[in-house]
Amino acid sequence: MARIGLLGGTFNPIHIGHLRSAIESIELLSLDELRLTPNFLPPHRENPSVDAEKRLTMVKLAVEKIPKLVVDDLELKRNKLSYTFDTLKALQKALPIEDTLFFIVGWDAFCGLPTWHRWQELLNYCHILVLQRPHLSAKIPHELAIFLQDKLVDYNQITGRVGKIAYLQQTPLDISSTKIRTNLAQGKSVQFLLPDNVLDYINLHKLYQ
Repeated sequence: MARIGLLGGTFNPIHIGHLRSAIESIELLSLDELRLTPNFLPPHRENPSVDAEKRLTMVKLAVEKIPKLVVDDLELKRNKLSYTFDTLKALQKALPIEDTLFFIVGWDAFCGLPTWHRWQELLNYCHILVLQRPHLSAKIPHELAIFLQDKLVDYNQITGRVGKIAYLQQTPLDISSTKIRTNLAQGKSVQFLLPDNVLDYINLHKLYQ
C-alpha cells in the first residue's frame, strides 16, 4: 500500500523552493514517492518561455540524487492544456487500488481552485495538501470555504484513499521562478537558488537571456 505524492508546475525553471517543498512533504506525509509533473500548457498562466522538453530535462537533473523524488511526464505526453482533473484521474486509474494519492498545491493556487476545470471532483481521486508559509496574501473565496467545511483535517489525521484536504507548513523560502528568470535576463547571479546542474544546463543552452 503505497503513498504517492504529486506536485505539478511549469518548473520554469525548477528551483530550491520546489525541492524543499517536495522533500518536506515526503517527510510529513511519510510518502513512498513524490512525482514532479511539469505542465505542458497550464490553463491559468501564460505559456512557458522555455519549451516542455527543456523544462523536463531540468526537473530530471534537479531530482537525480534525491531519494523518493521522481519525474512524471504524463502531462507533457498529452501535448495539450494541462488540466489537473485529467492528470489525477489518469494517475488514480494507473495506480494499484490500495495506493493513496496526495495532490500537493501552493496556497495561492489553492485559493484559485474554484476557477479550475471540474474542481469539485478532484477529491474523487486524491487528498489535497496545501503548502502554507508565513504572510499569506491570498484569501479563500466563499465558495471554497463552504467546500472545505466537512473536508478539512489535520494532515496526520487523514484516513481513507480520497476526499480530504489538509494544510502543510513549509520552510519559508522567498524564491520564485519569475525572480530567477528576471535575474538571469539582467545578468545577475542565481547561484544557490537552484541546483548547480540545472544552472549549468541553463547556461549551456543560454536560457532566459
